[in-house]
Amino acid sequence: MRGRWRAGTAAALVIVLLFTGATFLTHSRVKKAAADRPILLLLTSLPLVFGEKFALVQPGSPALARLRTGYEVKAIALADRASLAGHALLLMAQPRAQTAEALVDLDAWVRAGGRVMLLADPALEWPSERPLGDRLRPPPGFADTGLLAHWGVALSPPIRRGLVVQTADGRQVAYFSPGQLSSTRCALDGGATIARCSIVRGRVTIVADADLLNLDESGAEGMANLDFVMAELAALER
Repeated sequence: MRGRWRAGTAAALVIVLLFTGATFLTHSRVKKAAADRPILLLLTSLPLVFGEKFALVQPGSPALARLRTGYEVKAIALADRASLAGHALLLMAQPRAQTAEALVDLDAWVRAGGRVMLLADPALEWPSERPLGDRLRPPPGFADTGLLAHWGVALSPPIRRGLVVQTADGRQVAYFSPGQLSSTRCALDGGATIARCSIVRGRVTIVADADLLNLDESGAEGMANLDFVMAELAALER
C-alpha cells in the first residue's frame, strides 16, 4: 500500500514538474518575443491605451493591439529628452500641446536620426463623453505651436467633412474630415493628407487625420487603416 502511495506521489510530482516547466518555457517564449520586437514610443491624447472610464483592467484599443503585434509599445507623456533618449521610433497621435523645451528636444532628436509618425488632426471627430474644456478630452484640433512650420509643413482645415477615402502608396485609407498638408520640402501623398519629410538624419511622416485609428467609427476600413499605419512605421524604420 505504501509502495503504491509513493508511486502515485512520484507520478504527481513528475506531472507538476512538467507543467511548471512548460509554463516557464511559455512565459520565457512570450518574454523573448516581446524582447525581439522594437520599441515604439506612443504619445497620444486618444483613448488608445487607457479608456475614458476608470477601470482597474484596461484592455486597450484594437489599434493598440495591432501595434503590439509588431512593437513593444511604450506610452510617454512628453516628447522630452528623457523620454526619447535611447529610442528610435515615435508615434504621436493627436498629442497634447508640448512645452517649448520638449519641442526643442524632439526636433534635436529627429535631426540626430529619430523617426516620427505624427497624426495631426485639425478637426478631430473622435467621440468623447468628457465635457468640452476637460483637460483629459483629446484636443479638437492639433495643438501646433510652430513645430510643423519648423519642419516646412503647413496644415489646413478640411476641405470635405465626414468620411473621405484616399489612396496612399497603393493603400486605401479611410479618413474622417482630414486636413490638408502643403510643403515645399516634403513629399506629399494621399491627396495631400500625408507629408513625408527628411530632416537632416531623421525622418517624419505627417498625416492630417487621427480619426483613422478609431475602428469603432471606420468599420471595415479600419483594419486597412491599421495596415497603412504599420506600413508607414515599417518604412520609417528602414
